[in-house]
Formats: sequence, structure tokens, C-alpha cells
Amino acid sequence: MPRLPGETDEDRDFYRWYGEWAPFSLAQVAELLQGIGARWWIVGGWAVDAFTGVTRDHEDIDVAFFRADLPIVLERLSPDLCVWSNLNGTLRPLRKPENLIEGSRQLWVRRNAQSPWCMDLAMTPHDGDTWIAPRDDRIRMPFEDATFVAADGLRYLRPELVLFMKALFARPKDDRDLEVILPRLDTAARARLRASLDLVHPGHRWLTTVGPSAPGDAEP
Repeated sequence: MPRLPGETDEDRDFYRWYGEWAPFSLAQVAELLQGIGARWWIVGGWAVDAFTGVTRDHEDIDVAFFRADLPIVLERLSPDLCVWSNLNGTLRPLRKPENLIEGSRQLWVRRNAQSPWCMDLAMTPHDGDTWIAPRDDRIRMPFEDATFVAADGLRYLRPELVLFMKALFARPKDDRDLEVILPRLDTAARARLRASLDLVHPGHRWLTTVGPSAPGDAEP
């Protein structure tokens, strides 16, 4: 099979084992989840695009929702889509909330066994209306502060939180996101990113780019 533009050996190995991705568009996700009765928001690369206005190709689409709303999400998706819980590459069909693999917070969605994966769902920890960072539960903030509504009317994870989530791996594509996001962050958002990195990833190489801490910087 010919190599696709930008495809890596890691990508090819993934497709060999798990199958192809043909992600839903933002419009398809919005139509699918309209009126669902649960809060949901876009994370990952699409959230970067929404904040910066710089578009690019995407391998998948990541949609987050609060863990307590899993029954509502399954009820909406299950009639027409097959939902699988994913834990470190182990997949299990998720027909009922109690079938969830213990410790899993990621769900993959496709139409049927012959179809490509179309949506990646991320269950997010929370305390009522308080968003809790999946990477570290010390980082918490009101849901309205952790997300923003873009010009397209959809809700996205705030860019400094997207960067914090990416910092664990800090791959070349994550470095590119840092480069395009950082100049667009206001002082408070940059301070939140710096404080989060200091707390969870002390000494992270991104801190040199983000800049030094200053008196009165925001707590994560």
C-alpha cells in the first residue's frame, strides 16, 4: 500500500492492527450530539484549530464529556454506532455502562466491524461542574473556564489546557502546536500553562519557551 502524505511507520503499524480512521467532521459530530442532554466539547487538534484559526489535516476527532454522562452518551450512540472502550490498546464492545473496561476513559466509535473508526471519545473526570484534568487531578477549574465557545458555535477545551495535555509526550506535532498557540495566549492563560507544567512536569523543556514564573501568576 502506498504511504499517505505525512504517514509515519507508527501510523502504518497502528492501521495494520486496529484499522483505518475516517473521522466525522465537526458538523457531523454536532448533528449527532445535538440536544443530547449532556455537556460535550472538542479537544485535541481541532481545539487548536478553533483557537488559532490555523487549519490542518486531522487523523481523528476527539470529543470529551463528563464521566457521569456515559449512560446518556451510550443511549444516543448505540442504536446506529458501535462503541468500544479502550484501555492501552485493549478494546471491548461497550453496549452498557457496566461493560466499561476498568480504568478506561477512552472510547472508540465506528458504524460496524467493516467500517473505519469515526470518533474518539474521552470521558473526563469532574466534581459536579468542576473540570478535572485527566492527567493530574490537582488541576481543576470551573467547566466554563476550562472551555470556550468558538465562532462556529461549538465548545472546545481551552488552548493552554490542550497544551498541558500534550506536554506528557511533547512530540514534534505537539511542539508545532505550542509554537502556534503560545503567541496567541493572553497573560493569564500563559500563566496557567506555566503553573500546570511546573506542578506536573517540573523541568519540562517547554518551560523555557513559555517563560519564567512571575509574582501573581495564576494557580492551575
